[in-house]
Amino acid sequence: MDQIKLNLLREVADLHGVPEGAYNIRSDGQLAGRNTTANIDIVSKEDGSGIDIHIKPGTVHESVHIPVIISESGLSEVVYNDFYVGENSDVVIVAGCGISNCGQQDSEHDGIHRFFVGKNAKVKYVEKHYGEGDGNGKRILNPVTEVHMDEGSYMEMEMVQIKGVDSTIRKTEMDLAAGAKVVIKERLLTHGNQTAVSEISAHLNGEGSSANIISRSVAKDNSYQKFVSRLFGNAACSGHSECDSIIMGNAKIQAVPEIDAECTDAALIHEAAIGKIAGDQIIKLMTLGLTEEEAEAQIVNGFLK
Repeated sequence: MDQIKLNLLREVADLHGVPEGAYNIRSDGQLAGRNTTANIDIVSKEDGSGIDIHIKPGTVHESVHIPVIISESGLSEVVYNDFYVGENSDVVIVAGCGISNCGQQDSEHDGIHRFFVGKNAKVKYVEKHYGEGDGNGKRILNPVTEVHMDEGSYMEMEMVQIKGVDSTIRKTEMDLAAGAKVVIKERLLTHGNQTAVSEISAHLNGEGSSANIISRSVAKDNSYQKFVSRLFGNAACSGHSECDSIIMGNAKIQAVPEIDAECTDAALIHEAAIGKIAGDQIIKLMTLGLTEEEAEAQIVNGFLK
């Protein structure tokens, strides 16, 4: 791989070389590398539209890396990846997509990920999106994530997009059985004329299921963001959704909550806050020797951590 592709891998998957464990690396629409283990198998779909990842029951302390990188201007693709996580397993899955577009045509990756999380299994899922390039072509990412969680399972999802993506529509849909728990942490930064829409829906179908959704975002310049959170309490469950945003320049932000309780023992909460950086915060940092621009950057970086 050339230096551009290596940099993209570093940004979206924290990879500085060949990862340990199972991995599947996709580069400009083609398979660039794959490794399986005794407990994790990766198989290409017969129609070539994506991959199936099978994790055996009881697999612990193993990881799967499935990054996608695009450096070809004008490339547009849709990829379907299905994850079958066996019961009582405990694994880390690292995904993400990086686009470097120095051309005149738009480059786009639409990744559809479906998770089938077995009974009492635990999954940590990390998905990072990143864009770069000095061309006029846009960098477009539209991820769709479907999560089906069996009894007693747990999933933590970390979804990050903090640089270079011109347009994104992210859709996340989940259904939880009894005792299943999901925690979603979303971090987003837009600037220039970028647009970002994030829609998260959690269907709490089983007794004792729970969802905790936390979104942190910063919108600068003329960018636009929309965050939609939907909690459906269909049993004795608990759900919490929180959206905190910083708005700067001429940006626009919308936070749209939806809470639907179908059970008297469903406890659902939504919180949302949008505001600018407080002037006294900037002044305090400037007294320590930072410029106003540096002070803003420090506050934004701390907020998105």
